[in-house]
Amino acid sequence: MPEYLAPGVYVEETSFRAKSIEGVGTSTTAFVGPTRRGPVGTRSELITSLPDFERYYGSLENLALSDVSAAANRLNFLAHAVRAYYDNGGSRLYVVRTANGAGSASAPLILTGAPPAEPATEADRVTARARFPGASGNGRLLLREVPRPATARTLDTAPAGSLARVTVSSGAPPVDTVTLYQKVGNLWQDSATPAGTLTVADPIRAELLTLAAEFIDADGYVQGWDELGLAAGHPRAIGTVLAEHPSTRSDDLQNLVWLQIGSGVNAFELQAAIAALPALAGDTEGRRFANLSGGSDGAAPGVGAATSVGSYAHALAQLLALEDVAIVAAPGSSAYADAQAVQNALIGHAETRRAYRIAVLDTPPLQTPGQVRDARGRIDSKYAALYYPWVVTPNPLARPGRDDIPREITLPPSGFVAGVYARNDIERGVYKAPANEVVRGALRFETDINFAQQEVLNPIGINCLRYLSGRGYRVWGARLASSDPEWKYVSDRRYFNYLESSIDRGTQWAVFEPNGERLWANVRQTISDFLYNEWRGGALLGGSVEEAFFVRCDRSTMTQNDLDNGRLICLIGVAIIKPAEFVIFRIGQKTADARA
Repeated sequence: MPEYLAPGVYVEETSFRAKSIEGVGTSTTAFVGPTRRGPVGTRSELITSLPDFERYYGSLENLALSDVSAAANRLNFLAHAVRAYYDNGGSRLYVVRTANGAGSASAPLILTGAPPAEPATEADRVTARARFPGASGNGRLLLREVPRPATARTLDTAPAGSLARVTVSSGAPPVDTVTLYQKVGNLWQDSATPAGTLTVADPIRAELLTLAAEFIDADGYVQGWDELGLAAGHPRAIGTVLAEHPSTRSDDLQNLVWLQIGSGVNAFELQAAIAALPALAGDTEGRRFANLSGGSDGAAPGVGAATSVGSYAHALAQLLALEDVAIVAAPGSSAYADAQAVQNALIGHAETRRAYRIAVLDTPPLQTPGQVRDARGRIDSKYAALYYPWVVTPNPLARPGRDDIPREITLPPSGFVAGVYARNDIERGVYKAPANEVVRGALRFETDINFAQQEVLNPIGINCLRYLSGRGYRVWGARLASSDPEWKYVSDRRYFNYLESSIDRGTQWAVFEPNGERLWANVRQTISDFLYNEWRGGALLGGSVEEAFFVRCDRSTMTQNDLDNGRLICLIGVAIIKPAEFVIFRIGQKTADARA
């Protein structure tokens, strides 16, 4: 109760209504797997388009995995899955990159000497390094010195750490003397005699020096930076803007290179090192270049351990803190040696307590229906769904006149199916089975499943993608990979995930409230109002509220022992709608005079 200690009028706010529960999102997806570049073992920011993915994780170019012999298994499965996800209606995606022994590209920037030789100590070295491991880092760094005419006022207002090239004419006949100066505090200090300062003589010509940098990765992606300073004290020092650990999250995800500048290298030496780099042939802008090499994609990633950065297990662990993820997949993992272990890791992740998500699993490529039956027999989970076969699509990398690039590629179904899930949720609702939906972008399927084959596969929980004459390419199955008859359909699992997560988050206010009749009534009303809206929206079965659901939270659900131990127990029953998987019309003959 509030305290009333002094006479007066007290105006207080109170509530006469129950709390409300807002339904959680159900279409946010997470993919794990190898990519061309990007941070390893850390989750991305929310990605809402394919260009977002390409900025963070690179292009759709193939991976150069050292232990994968088949060219088809070197496809950048995750990148193509992202493309299929957005084509099929997906909107929100997280990505965690896996990598197994991938190497980072680098290039030394030789300082001075004849012949050039790399300095012996790390403190005297300047090295350009790719920020992320991967073969795409084997690109070219272009550096260009940009002079800008400066007046006495410009020199006076230039930021600390700036470099200036000053030309003084003296003597008779006049001789030009060119000297570099660095601004330290408010003074311009000579490169040769740091104790000396710039004095203005007449005639004089001064130029402020900055750098323009550009990196072109192995896939042709170009990133540039302007107005870079050479000294560490400059506001846009090249060593700060292109740091190993940038100050902003955006740069941390997107910067492709960083410059490792030894502690013994000053701005004048750095300027000399850049000037000594090879000139770009045919370039009229005076650009110098350094070719980065040594980047590799490593081997196919394995399931590994939760503490092994770059493994599937570590990648999945990064997703546990993301409460909005409802769908998780590892596109292409079924083509690698650790396929079964990765599937088990995905299932274990989806079954984690309070994860509220479903795992979308791929069958291995080039499987017959008999082989797929064996693969299905190795898993059993009410939190996973298995899809077969793989999908043949146009290759977005194909070019006219390039016969060495296949015009068609075969991709795992999980990227397409995750997009179908999202589209189904947006257009209809999570309670509707994500089946009988068009697979956008499919040219055909790797295996043409007929009716008789699906009669074998469907009952054991293998969801088939089929071509149906006159109706296109469709997802033609909505079952879980579960032997539990109570959990048969994908829509059941996903709708219960939605209900559980929504009620979980929407009733957090009740924790530590006084555990009595008033709280019980409030909880009952809160949940009943939420479920009433679900029933009105067509998600629950029943002609009346009483048939659709019940909510009990009273002495019948709690004992005195529960109350003494601080437990509030609420019993909720819902009549969910099952999909009409088998539509049966019974037709018989009748005579003309027979009554109906």
